[in-house]
Amino acid sequence: MRRWLGIFLVVIHCSSVRAADRSIEPIVSRIKREAVDSSALAAVGYSSKFHILEIEFRDGLIYRYEEVPPPVYRQLLAAESKAGYYNKNIRGRYHCLRVKPPRKR
Repeated sequence: MRRWLGIFLVVIHCSSVRAADRSIEPIVSRIKREAVDSSALAAVGYSSKFHILEIEFRDGLIYRYEEVPPPVYRQLLAAESKAGYYNKNIRGRYHCLRVKPPRKR
């Protein structure tokens, strides 16, 4: 049951089972994320070198979206509704991987 719930959450955030690679463990991230004012998103980070967008959701799950152009990241940050922008312009459009949450110290 617990495994199924995890897969269900990936489907919610990534919007399709194919978008998230369920065959591998969550990846470790070194991308710094900044808190954002949003009903669903807690923090956002971006690597301009690798065009990787990471989003931490209010439920604690973190996802990495690959091949995201810099304007998409800038528009997300500038959006009045970040959750709305995410749903319209990111969710289901980019391959995503789950990110391991940082270890608590």
